[in-house]
Amino acid sequence: MEYSTLEHGQEISATGVVYEIGSVYERLGQLTDLRKARGKQYSLSTIMMLILLAKLSGQDKPVEIADWAKNNQDRLVELLKLEKNKMPHHNTYRRILAHTVYAGEIERLVGEYNQAGKHGQVYAMDGKAMRGKQKKDETGAEYLLSIYDVEQSKVMSQVEVGRKENEITKAPQALKRVEIAQKVITGDAIHTQRGISAQIIEANGDYVWPVKENQLRLHQNIRSLFAPEYPKPGFGKIPTDFVSTQTVNKGHGRIETRTITTSEMMNSYAAWPALAQVYRLERQFIWRRNGRPIKTTCEVEYGITSLTRQEATPLKLLKIRRAHWGIETGLHYRRDVTFKEDATRLTLGHAAQVMASINNLVIALIRQAKFHNAAQARRWFAGHIDQAFALLTTPNLRL
Repeated sequence: MEYSTLEHGQEISATGVVYEIGSVYERLGQLTDLRKARGKQYSLSTIMMLILLAKLSGQDKPVEIADWAKNNQDRLVELLKLEKNKMPHHNTYRRILAHTVYAGEIERLVGEYNQAGKHGQVYAMDGKAMRGKQKKDETGAEYLLSIYDVEQSKVMSQVEVGRKENEITKAPQALKRVEIAQKVITGDAIHTQRGISAQIIEANGDYVWPVKENQLRLHQNIRSLFAPEYPKPGFGKIPTDFVSTQTVNKGHGRIETRTITTSEMMNSYAAWPALAQVYRLERQFIWRRNGRPIKTTCEVEYGITSLTRQEATPLKLLKIRRAHWGIETGLHYRRDVTFKEDATRLTLGHAAQVMASINNLVIALIRQAKFHNAAQARRWFAGHIDQAFALLTTPNLRL
């Protein structure tokens, strides 16, 4: 009588590695390998696993990845069931990233893996420059546009856009790859476009956009609506529906006061898809030194949303707008500072774009492992390679 010791949902790879269905390891096996069989010493999934394990352990540049793999050679050979007790040269990693892995494939892999897990409500959309790809004689960097689950620290979709201004035309493509029903999409003023707004509404999602001079008439109308009134003698003020709230935060040597005021008065005449509220958000910063104020700054933002007043109070809108900046601190800052993305020179082919996708995946994996500090997580995984390997062979379950 034949039997198997494999648990339900487990499989064995061609090399003998046991993995679970839905894991990163399984998805890596679906990548297209463009190399010819002759001279190929390592499978594509093995190379990608080595990169991911090294990334989880704090290594970022191809040379660092190669050195780390060599230093942990015996354990990696055992975990990955390799026939030869040998690790790839750093140029092998460069060639794989630049010419072997389809950038679009790895982007979809990361997006599909992250979308299989738990989701938050606010998805922030923003572009990031690939400065590690920029050559000395180039005047501008190429950009990647990401849709980022702020609460879960996961990139749900990422597309290459070229120059910054192309985000407008590429945003619909990024949105199509994500289930945005019942989600709130936020962005910068460049994304405040009628077509993008209509697409979100048609997908049963909502938007919160800042409005600047790129939508000049809309900006002027909102600014006029919230402008102070100075009625003539004998005339009263025009009645309004304004609702306001204020929050105060202290820290980092400053006191920050945020005051938001919302209105529904433009809904009947503003030609914007599903407009439900407009807002005026004022941020005042009092900078302090030795307990004394040394400087005060103030900035005002106007914006729109498809969320009704019943769906989003002023306080909730304030929280949503503040949550948008999570894509800067939770994604872009981590990739640049913790993962040294801009400092890693990858100018050949699609290497920089592929590495950005790998960084997105590792950030999500760190959150999946219940870490909130990426640097701390990488230090921990550096001493626990087996746990890093288990993370890559286990699916991103709904928690």
